[in-house]
Amino acid sequence: MIVAAAQFAPVPGDIDANVRTIAGLVRAAGTDGARLVVLAELALTGYEPSLIHADPALVLTEDDPRLDPVRDACRAVRAAAVVGGPVRTGDDERPRLASLVFGPDGTLLTRYDKQHLYGYEREVFRPGERDGRFMLDGVRFALATCYDNRFPELAERAAADGCPVYLASSVLDTANDSFEAVYPVRARDFGLYVVLGNTLGTNEAGACEGRSGAWGPDGGRLADAGTKHGYALAELPVGGQEPSGKMV
Repeated sequence: MIVAAAQFAPVPGDIDANVRTIAGLVRAAGTDGARLVVLAELALTGYEPSLIHADPALVLTEDDPRLDPVRDACRAVRAAAVVGGPVRTGDDERPRLASLVFGPDGTLLTRYDKQHLYGYEREVFRPGERDGRFMLDGVRFALATCYDNRFPELAERAAADGCPVYLASSVLDTANDSFEAVYPVRARDFGLYVVLGNTLGTNEAGACEGRSGAWGPDGGRLADAGTKHGYALAELPVGGQEPSGKMV
C-alpha cells in the first residue's frame, strides 16, 4: 500500500484556502498511486489555537459543507485522507482537536480526538477519551496527534491491537527532537510503520520546515518530504511488497 505524508503552509484561519490546498494534495498524491494521504495537525485552520479560541466560525462539524472539496478529491482518486481541525462535538462548549478520516468514497471512516493536549491547547480544546482506529483495504490503522506521541502507551496499544501502521499528524517546529527521539523510537520499539504528516511555515508553535515522511519497524527512514510543499510516498509492505519511498 502506498501512503502519502503531505505538507504545506496553511493560511492562518482561512479554512476555504486550506481546504483547496488539501484537496489538491489528495488529488495529486492519489494520482501518484497513494491509497492514503496523511496531513498535519490542525491543517484545516493552521496551528493557531488563539485564533480558534477567539473565532467560533473556525470550528467545524463532521459533516461540514466546507469540507466537500476534500471529500470530492477522495472520491476522484479513490484515496483516503487524514485531515486535522477543530471539530465540534454535540453541545460541548469546547471543540476537540480532531483528525477526520475520509474514505475513498468520501464518507467519514472515523474520527480521532487528541487525548494529550499541550500547553494552551488545554484552554481551547477538550481532550479525547479513546484511541483512534480504522480499516482500509484490510489493514488496521492507528491514529495519534503530535504530543500524543510522547506517550509510548498509545503506540504499544496500537501494536497490541493489530495495527501495523501508526499515523502521526503533528506540528513540529525546527527545534523539536521528535524526528530523532520519538517517531523512529516508536517504530522500532513496537514494530510499527510510523507515518508523520507535519506542517510548513510559521505558526503559534514556531517555525516549521516539514520533513513529513515514514519510518519502518527498524526505526529507519523510508520516506522524507524534505522542506518544500508536497508529499513523500512510502510504499508499505502491508500487502507483501518491499518498503520503499520517494519525495514529490
